[in-house]
Amino acid sequence: MSLAAAIRDRDPAALPSRRDEVWRWTDLRGLIREVPPPSARMDPRDLGPGVFDHLATSSYVVANGLEPVRIEISAGERTIVALRFVSRGQGAHAALAEIRLGEGARLRLLETYEGEGAYLADASLSITLSPGAVVERIVLADDDPEAVSVSHANVKLAAGSEFGQIVLTSGARRQRIETRVVHPDGGAKLRLDGVYLLEGKRHADLTTVVEHQGLDGVTMQMTKGVVRDQARGVFQGRIVVAEGADRTDARMEHHALIVGDRGEVDAKPELEIYADDVACSHGNTIGALDQEALFYARQRGIPEPEARALLTEAFIGEVVDRVWFEGAREIVRRWAAQRLRGA
Repeated sequence: MSLAAAIRDRDPAALPSRRDEVWRWTDLRGLIREVPPPSARMDPRDLGPGVFDHLATSSYVVANGLEPVRIEISAGERTIVALRFVSRGQGAHAALAEIRLGEGARLRLLETYEGEGAYLADASLSITLSPGAVVERIVLADDDPEAVSVSHANVKLAAGSEFGQIVLTSGARRQRIETRVVHPDGGAKLRLDGVYLLEGKRHADLTTVVEHQGLDGVTMQMTKGVVRDQARGVFQGRIVVAEGADRTDARMEHHALIVGDRGEVDAKPELEIYADDVACSHGNTIGALDQEALFYARQRGIPEPEARALLTEAFIGEVVDRVWFEGAREIVRRWAAQRLRGA
């Protein structure tokens, strides 16, 4: 069951539903009764520059799921790539992208999802790292509030490689951003971070699955979210430590704020451990703003809306500050501040 198969065959029965355990909070089959016709063709040259284009060495645009993108980073090469998935109109489309890094290569991947209209979109991304390769992936998802959008990335690490990721999203009618990572060799390092800022009736599902299969693997994961109005945030994080993956160090945290009394957050952090010599942990909290901190800010003469924005900015700042790339970090900060302050 997948959105890509449903789009290809125009068959709503192929859509994932709440009967699938990992999709129970992001039911697509109950929402979509009929798969729309293919999206209209769109010329990427008609689009303006992307938010990250000025930082990139090269840029790629996938407009309404046209030609697949294949990117090869040579051994030892250092580069910055902007990858834009753009959706327009009322149709359905699927997009593909494949990235391969040679030994010791370094890539900063600046990835955006941009949309207008009630489209149905699926994006599939494959990233393969050779030994010693390093990737920093920054994902900024700005889907239309009426859209249904699914993105899934499959990442394969190698010995001594490093992969760092932050996903920031404002949600959609239904949105799921899924990342699956395999540690097949020893000494690989992984950082998976996320921020969801949701309002209105938007929905965002951040799902990750990490499989440790080699020795001395490291995974550090932190996700934070802010939900207000009738929005819904979903976090599903699963870390599997296979037999023989000794000395694995894996830590996962998810923390969310619900502003108001109608928002919803569903969280399911999981550890599945089959090795003995490991250090693994997970934490999960869901609550409201600290009323004492809010009172103190108001006593200092800060209006309540401004005080709430400042406190929520500080709350997610711990994740945003983990972005390594300074130029992208400033863009991400502005993006988050605008949404928290209703701009």
